[in-house]
Amino acid sequence: MDAMKDATTPILLIALGTVWLLDSLDWLPDVRWLWIIGLAGSGIAILLIDRITKSSVVAGPMLILAGMLSYGRQFHALGWRFIIPVMLIAYGVLMLVARSPSIPESRNLRRGIQRREHDGNGHG
Repeated sequence: MDAMKDATTPILLIALGTVWLLDSLDWLPDVRWLWIIGLAGSGIAILLIDRITKSSVVAGPMLILAGMLSYGRQFHALGWRFIIPVMLIAYGVLMLVARSPSIPESRNLRRGIQRREHDGNGHG
């Protein structure tokens, strides 16, 4: 793991240089699309990787919504007067959904608790 930490800066520099070069050559789509796809893609990735947990059920949809609203702002002149209230309402609704007892805290936390229970029963 330490080797990966040491490689972080060079990898980021290579990625930054590559993106800059591709943009200079006009081989990348418009930055606005990268932003929109990045936001929505991050939200989808959170849901796919973490599945449904109390944090992913809020963060994933919020990022997807941010991507959609960013699209609306950039291509359909949606104003902040609309975007901010919609984001606040969505955040509140998702926070209420996350309070459901049927939604787990976290997959990792659940695995840790199960492991401790198993170890406790196996050794006790």
